[in-house]
Parts: sequence; structure tokens; C-alpha cells
Amino acid sequence: MTRSRLGQARRHRWWLSFARGMRAAIILPAWVVGFSLMGVGALANDLGFSFWMATLSTALVWAGPAQLVMFGGLAAGASLLSVALAVTLSSMRLLPMAISLLALIPRRDGGVWWRLGLAHYAVTITWAEGMRKLPGLRPRDRTPWLLGFANVCVGVSTILTALGFVLSDSLPVQFAAGFMFLTPLFFSISLVAWAKGRADIAAIVGGVALIPIMGPLVGPDLDLLVAGVGGGLMSYAIHRSRR
Repeated sequence: MTRSRLGQARRHRWWLSFARGMRAAIILPAWVVGFSLMGVGALANDLGFSFWMATLSTALVWAGPAQLVMFGGLAAGASLLSVALAVTLSSMRLLPMAISLLALIPRRDGGVWWRLGLAHYAVTITWAEGMRKLPGLRPRDRTPWLLGFANVCVGVSTILTALGFVLSDSLPVQFAAGFMFLTPLFFSISLVAWAKGRADIAAIVGGVALIPIMGPLVGPDLDLLVAGVGGGLMSYAIHRSRR
């Protein structure tokens, strides 16, 4: 095979993997995260922000909780520095997801800046589906699959954020708020489906069981965090005991 034909074959394989990622997203995950961000668009309209600010917040930030913090802080009159710090802290929860997801991407696929760009796509939905699908792909197919999957999710989410902004006057507040629960619901279902051993099951069951206990002990602001850490420690202990 000549060098030109080899290059064409590689490009064809790259775009084929990209298309497979797009198809995996459009089947369901893109709509789950997209409909959850309709509530962000409706909230932005209710608080008096512009259509383009609401829409671009999804394309550029693409993290529902961080967008809610941003719009809420700006509406309350907080300084830009305070809002930026609050958005950064709210997104720190995604750091472990980004690290574990990028660990599946071959090092030869770009340098540090390229990988930092890929980290932008590491949100709950891409982490859950990426950790489920990427290990079964050849290393050379993982980057295009992730890009295809994530870009469809971002595109659909941006469109539905705009739709939520336009429909905010006719969209009941309870309905818009309910959409925000679609992503964590999908994430929880994905975790259960992804569980393969006792350690995984212990992390899920332990975390859920600790939530009602942690509420009265640490308060509503830290109960989920402490319950999650507790469930993870239980999983780690079981994993260590079996080694």
C-alpha cells in the first residue's frame, strides 16, 4: 500500500470512528443532557439575560450546575471574580472524571494543549458513556469516537438551551426544573448498569445508604459529598481485601 493510500485509509477510519461516536450520542445521551439544559435557558431568560449569553454559556461552559451558579451570581450582583471563582469550584467535581477519561486516550494523540481541549468535554454524560465504550475500542479509534460523541452532545444541548430560552414564558417552572434531573438520573442508571463486581456495587449501595444518615450529621450542603466519599471508601476497602 502506498503512503497516500495508507493516509486515506487512516482518515477514513478516523471519520468512521467519529461517526460512530455521533451515532452513539444521538440515540439517547445527547437528548438527556440537552433537555436538562433547557432549564438553564429558561432560567437565563427569567433573570433578564440575553438569548446569546444563554446559548453561548452552554457551548462554552457546558456544565449545567456551573451555568446556574454563573447566572445566579450575576443576577445577584456578585463581582465577576467571585462568579468566576464559584463556577471554578463548582466544576472541580469534574476533575477526577476528566483525569480517568483522558487516561484512556493514547498519548500519541496530541500534546498537552490538545488533551486540555479534550478535558472540556469531560462532563457526567461523556464520562459515563466514555468509560463504558472506550475500553472496548482500539486506542487509535478512541479520540475520534469521543470527539464525535461529545460534539453532538454539545450541539444538541446548545440548541435545546436556546429552545428553553424561547419557550420560557410558556414553560412551567416545575417542568423546567424537572428537566435538570434528567442528567443525574441517567448517570445513576449508567452507574448501576456499569457495575461489574462487588466493589462497584458496594460503592453505589453504600453511597445511597449513607445519604439519609449524612443529612442530619453534616447538613444539606455536604451530605452528598460525604456519602459519596464514604461509599467510595467502602468500595476501596472491599477491593483491597480481595487482593
